[in-house]
Amino acid sequence: MGRLLVIDGLDGSGKGTHSKLVTAKLNEMGIPAMRISFPDYDSPSSALLQMYLHGEFGSHAEDVNAYAASVFFAADRFAGFRTKYQKLYDEGVILVADRYTTSNIVHQMSKLPEAEWDAFIEWLSDFEYGKLELPRPDAVIYLDMKPEISQRLIERRYRGDLTKKDIHEVDVSYLENSRRCALYVGEQLGWHMTPMYDEAGEPRSKEENFSIIFEKVKEVYHDLEL
Repeated sequence: MGRLLVIDGLDGSGKGTHSKLVTAKLNEMGIPAMRISFPDYDSPSSALLQMYLHGEFGSHAEDVNAYAASVFFAADRFAGFRTKYQKLYDEGVILVADRYTTSNIVHQMSKLPEAEWDAFIEWLSDFEYGKLELPRPDAVIYLDMKPEISQRLIERRYRGDLTKKDIHEVDVSYLENSRRCALYVGEQLGWHMTPMYDEAGEPRSKEENFSIIFEKVKEVYHDLEL
């Protein structure tokens, strides 16, 4: 039986770090797990989405409509899953995904008026999970980070070189709207919404956040008695 756990969040939220930590912890406990990540920038399947993110179709995210951009990311995900991860999934290895269809939903629905959000969620879920036959995640742990904090962390990652930001990362208002969408869709789809900051609004330590996240992993896979 396949198992897929998604750890998602806006850029700078820590999803890369924590997907690695969760995978390492599961393996340490004797549970076969593998971290996977989307987009797969090393694969030819990511060509269109890289053109999009680098601004070749327009310098603003809204220059490519939600449906067209979603197809770029979905096609890359389909190729990656079929060529790299399908066998492991079928064998029951827990795939810990750093971003998934969930990122597509959040980032692209932010381009749409609220009245169209529910229809878009339904369309993209049917497209990726139905038409493309990609697996639905067992659970989504969404790392909620306020954009003003994530921007500081992104700039630290790029060591102040703002030219390295893609068209999503460079647009703070776009990220703020994406967060608003994430809070909405998380409630609609039952995601495990997990703030990455304390009551004062400051980011917690990596250790504190990981402890909170892994408790949620235990809830999801309670049958494994982690």
